[in-house]
Amino acid sequence: MKTVFVLFDSLNRHVLAPYGGRRVPTPNFSRLAEHTATFERHYVGSLPCMPARRDLQTGRLSFLHRSWGPLEPFDNSFAELLRRAGSYSHLVTDHFHYFEDGGATYHTRYDSYDFIRGQEGDPWKAMVQPPWDRLCQMYHERQFSQSARDKFRRNIVNREFIKDESEFPSVRCFDTGLEFLERNRAADNWVLQIETFDPHEPFTAPERFREGFRTGWNGPVRDWPRYGRVDELPEECEELRANYYAVVALCDFLIGQLLDYFDAHDLWRDTALVVTTDHGFLLGEHDFWAKNRMNMYEEIVHIPLFVHDPRRPESAGTRRSALTQTIDLAPTFLDLFDVPTVAEMQGHSLLAVLDADRSLRQGALFGYFGGAINVTDGRYTYHRFPPNPRSQELYQYTLMPTHIWERFTPEELAGALLVEPMPFTKGAPVLKVPVNERSPMFDNYGPGALLESETRLYDLANDPGQITPLTSPEIEHAMTCLMQDLMRANDAPLEAYARIAI
Repeated sequence: MKTVFVLFDSLNRHVLAPYGGRRVPTPNFSRLAEHTATFERHYVGSLPCMPARRDLQTGRLSFLHRSWGPLEPFDNSFAELLRRAGSYSHLVTDHFHYFEDGGATYHTRYDSYDFIRGQEGDPWKAMVQPPWDRLCQMYHERQFSQSARDKFRRNIVNREFIKDESEFPSVRCFDTGLEFLERNRAADNWVLQIETFDPHEPFTAPERFREGFRTGWNGPVRDWPRYGRVDELPEECEELRANYYAVVALCDFLIGQLLDYFDAHDLWRDTALVVTTDHGFLLGEHDFWAKNRMNMYEEIVHIPLFVHDPRRPESAGTRRSALTQTIDLAPTFLDLFDVPTVAEMQGHSLLAVLDADRSLRQGALFGYFGGAINVTDGRYTYHRFPPNPRSQELYQYTLMPTHIWERFTPEELAGALLVEPMPFTKGAPVLKVPVNERSPMFDNYGPGALLESETRLYDLANDPGQITPLTSPEIEHAMTCLMQDLMRANDAPLEAYARIAI
């Protein structure tokens, strides 16, 4: 078996033509849907970026036990399991979070990898004294900084070295992926992961992709919304959205290049293809930008998925309504190579769904560490928050004490205890680290980041835009019971139930 796995970041399902999107022409995603099964009810698990990737690699949810962090010593990685079975894996990525303290054990699970530099706050180009007089006029004040190590400063510097289309990191990612295919397509027994940070903010695309989305904006560069409430003028909001659409158009072009290669070399007959994203992104819906700060609306958690298995050509052009999640990808990759799953994995292979649109689960559990615990059964979605997110009892369970950008502080670790193994830690005891307002992650990727924390129930059939919360004690009780069942299956710690008052 040969497999190509394409992973975008922050790719909104509802802007793609196969899912009814009309704002952005995406003819190549339509081409993709003709060759694949399109999954209608595919959801996230743990969020944001690296927690989603931990779910993806390990086939189990992590957000009830851990915030943003590395793969743990007891974690299973599908790439490593494939290696033990004799298959080769290669990662091509411009996702720089893999190379920070909070992601440093993911890319090394692959047999080899290419790291493409220059996205967002990647500490790539060294410029001690940038031309600030010019740059402060060039960029909007909300995405400008002169502070050392600030992601806005790093982005401004990086963009000084990315001018031609061929220099854009996502373009280089796909070019490098095609180089792998050119070198290895005649070989067998490999998986190639092409992963780009696009269309994640900042929404920066080559000039030709912006032509169809001109807004008349004459101000400084405005392509990076701040997370939180929408407080910009309407014309500024339109410019931000237009720049997102331009990057989606770039992503459509890039997937088209890959499809052209599949067509030219008839890879459809012997190569699997999986295309998805880690999560979506709010573009002003519900009066919010981005993620992390608000309820987990459908725009964030209901994501695209396309799957082609060359042994199942009859599934091309079909649609699947089974409820699926990110944790199903690791078992699927193992199944493609006839490698058995391991006991700790909670996901299910999607290959059976290609054969028949059968149910894999009653519900899907998803969330951010320290935020609401959320569940959907495909009809209803239920967001249950702690009564007081800032004062809940909360612990990190880890043997890799690092946050996104830094190690745990000695002050955090001073309260840590080494506790008995958990059911999924393979006999290893773990650190139980208390979380409070002094934790560096608290206000960025923890409970303190929340701007909205209201428990809500929505009926997705009658209110797909999640405009009006539903009041139904009977349905809320049923969704709470489903949530409890899924939490037990995830080996949730006891305080996880107490902190949401169930």
